[in-house]
Amino acid sequence: MSNITGITRGGVEYTPEFIMTLDQTKCIGCGRCFKTCPRDVFDLVDRDDLDLGDASDDDDWDDGDGFSDDTSMVMSLKDPMDCIGCQACIKVCPKACMTHQPQPR
Repeated sequence: MSNITGITRGGVEYTPEFIMTLDQTKCIGCGRCFKTCPRDVFDLVDRDDLDLGDASDDDDWDDGDGFSDDTSMVMSLKDPMDCIGCQACIKVCPKACMTHQPQPR
């Protein structure tokens, strides 16, 4: 079975990779993926409303990226079926907390 493919304006074929998962324990809630996504795939939610365990207990305030790992907001997948497979979100994510993969036709 082949994967979904697209064609650029220049006629080059490519394989889009769609968002599959978002690891909220890694997410710092910076909103970069939300801002760059051309579709309505993401939503910023209150971290306290989710059961993420005690991932913030390690006091990893700043691991060199300038963001606190103990933020009050976290990204969630609002409508992953609206993803067009551009991967703009993972390209701007400082924590690489998403996975993508091609989809079969």
